Amino acid sequence: MTAAALSAASTLHAQSAGTEADIADAQSVWNAMTEAGLAGPGAIMTLPYDGTEPHGMQLETFFSEATADGHSGLLVVKRNYGPEGVSAEDVLADPDAHLAAITVMFQREDGYDPDNNNWFYAKYLPDGSLDENPAGMALAGAVGHDMSGGCIACHVGADGDDYLFTTDAFGSE
Repeated sequence: MTAAALSAASTLHAQSAGTEADIADAQSVWNAMTEAGLAGPGAIMTLPYDGTEPHGMQLETFFSEATADGHSGLLVVKRNYGPEGVSAEDVLADPDAHLAAITVMFQREDGYDPDNNNWFYAKYLPDGSLDENPAGMALAGAVGHDMSGGCIACHVGADGDDYLFTTDAFGSE
């Protein structure tokens, strides 16, 4: 494959979400998270903090380096707890009863989605399966690349040009 064809294929992939490749990548990220104790049974707990929609009323956020499918990059894991009115004490007393979703940003290799800092997004249900949008698309990949909604459309507005709302410590690549 020529360099131009590789570039076009990368750009095509970057503009998609919910494809078989995205789903496979999301499974690799989930495996890396569970191996690191960031998801699944026995996951590390921290003190939850107040959140807001679309993520949840209580949140935990973890920043780590991870390797998924042969690529190493920054992994941001956010555990999203609800329902409305849930307190940090409620979550600490019974996290499994309140965990609504786990949302992830994984910074991929250069060329994955250069217009959006090469972030791969995924939204998992508590059991590790991927959540879906109302149209039935798995929420994995460059979710919201068309800026009509979704992860990218929101995170592009984060200060620091890094797509992260919680910190500017990591900068943009």
